[in-house]
Amino acid sequence: MHLTVKGTLFSAIFGLLLSGTASANVPKVVTDIPITHSLVTRVMAGIGMPDLIVDRGASPHEYSLRPSNAASLEVADLVFWISNGLTPWLDDALNTLARNAKVIELMDAKGATVLSFREGATFETHSHQHKQDEDGHDEHKHDEDEHATGNVDPHGWLDPYNGRIWLDVIATALSKIDPTNSDIYFANATQAKADIDTVISELEATLAEFRGTNFIVYHDAYQYFEKRFDVLAAGSISLGDVSDPSPARIAEVRKKVEELGIICVFSEPQFNSELVRTVTDGVSVKTRVIDSLGTQFTLGPDFYLNVLRGIAQSMASCL
Repeated sequence: MHLTVKGTLFSAIFGLLLSGTASANVPKVVTDIPITHSLVTRVMAGIGMPDLIVDRGASPHEYSLRPSNAASLEVADLVFWISNGLTPWLDDALNTLARNAKVIELMDAKGATVLSFREGATFETHSHQHKQDEDGHDEHKHDEDEHATGNVDPHGWLDPYNGRIWLDVIATALSKIDPTNSDIYFANATQAKADIDTVISELEATLAEFRGTNFIVYHDAYQYFEKRFDVLAAGSISLGDVSDPSPARIAEVRKKVEELGIICVFSEPQFNSELVRTVTDGVSVKTRVIDSLGTQFTLGPDFYLNVLRGIAQSMASCL
């Protein structure tokens, strides 16, 4: 009996030691925004959890790095971020704090769809069914010269086909520094891509009747979603970097609302709703909240899918 108890105790202690060793070897991963955090969380399921810099409700365009964020970057093995175009303030921090980390910019992923910012306050409003190649991917792939201009729209996660590509990028990067768990990373990525495919089908069905219907968005962040699902913003109140619009821009958008008989103007939870009222005051038009960052959803593996669903549901309720 004494030997049995002693052996059991040894096994328990040995198991704890092994568990601690495995935990210590889990890659230390940092992500920029909840979207990236969600994708990485899916790929790391069963292995570990990434850290997050910009939490829900905060604008990624303007953010002050906290001491806890800096501490995470200093010990990171991997950092995944969308791009300098979305979080320009993060660039210096990555260079100075994350010197020992492999930094992956997702908008640089091979095969990803990359679009330039649209010019002006109002946009073309003819239907443009999104063209895809035989694999279902966008014909407008990553262009190094275009990226170098600094005019790239960084909201690429709103095309779910980019999300699919990024999952493979994430799994590959994790596997290189943690080859022991490579099979798990790629299996998780495969399942996550299947889940994205399911959501794509859902959204196509939800939005099918609204193709060609015009609307106004608060800031020019949605063209990846628009082109993928053939729903058409006629203009945006603010620029893609959410800088303050001029009175002339607001007047141009209001004129577009009246000329086209726009039926819906979308505001966003983290931005100034007074500007939306300036555009809609005295005009018969509905307003809804649309959210590219998912401030209402719980962080976690399903966050990205919920953001896509939330945008489609907001559109369907207003158009």
